[in-house]
Amino acid sequence: MAAVLAFLARHAAWTLFAGVFLGLLLPGLAQWLRPLLPPAVAMILLIALLRVDWSAIAGYLRRPLAVLALTAWMLLASPVIAWLLVPPLGLPESLTTALILMAAAPPILAGAAFALLLGLDAALAVVVGLLSTLLTPLTLPPLALALLGLELEVGMLELMARLGLIVGLAFLGALALRRGLGAARLARAAGQLDGAMVLLLLVFAIAIMDGVTATLLERPGMVALWLAAACLANPALQLLAALVFARLGIRAALTAGILSGNCNMGLLLAALPAGTDVGVALFFGVAQIPMYMTPALLLPLYRRLIARWGAAPDGPAPDGR
Repeated sequence: MAAVLAFLARHAAWTLFAGVFLGLLLPGLAQWLRPLLPPAVAMILLIALLRVDWSAIAGYLRRPLAVLALTAWMLLASPVIAWLLVPPLGLPESLTTALILMAAAPPILAGAAFALLLGLDAALAVVVGLLSTLLTPLTLPPLALALLGLELEVGMLELMARLGLIVGLAFLGALALRRGLGAARLARAAGQLDGAMVLLLLVFAIAIMDGVTATLLERPGMVALWLAAACLANPALQLLAALVFARLGIRAALTAGILSGNCNMGLLLAALPAGTDVGVALFFGVAQIPMYMTPALLLPLYRRLIARWGAAPDGPAPDGR
């Protein structure tokens, strides 16, 4: 098992790339794994918290300006920019709505794991990811109503309680393991932890594809257009955020990009009101494909940029060595 985990850690980005296509090619497997999504998210966050430098997290909490600026960018500025730029493109109404909602969503909770595996700033990803996720029930409904005239069915207390349970269990588990095992043993187990995190991300990548294959077979032309839009929107959001936060340094700027482009659209699916165009929900499913493909495709670029302008990362090297 140790050898398997080590292999997954060495080939993390391409493993996630393959996971998306496994979910499409094996819809039965995706459906079977779907109930594992919530516990997988909690375990991914737990392992990321075991691997990240907690002193760096505390440093961001003591100097929260960058965290607050990046959170405001993702939850407020990004959807307004999308609202200004997307409608003039003349896209179908449901696709326009989906793109603006995507820009308003918080980053996926696995963003910290992505940052670790790519050698970026995992501490920043943890703090911003958690803060923006917990603030989403307060920002998303008024923005959706103001920009789109869409009343989202977000039960604020219920959603925050559900998210708080996931985050709280991950933090308590990580705290207990860090105290019980100690820093030295955790450092020696770094390869196995990284491999376990990749395995959980693989489960997530397969499970999130549940239902996408059936839609692809029924509406191939529509899915192709939606996929093209997602493949453009994800890197566009990443690039824009990286440029805006370039002054924070290359690792922090690339982390801002990862968080901005990889949005937690699963939260939005639960909030969509009855009668919402099915094209919106379709986009949220299709958009998972570039989310799990771009780390592998952008990995060589990350390596060059970090090698030229960045300090040594705290987490595993991007290539797993």
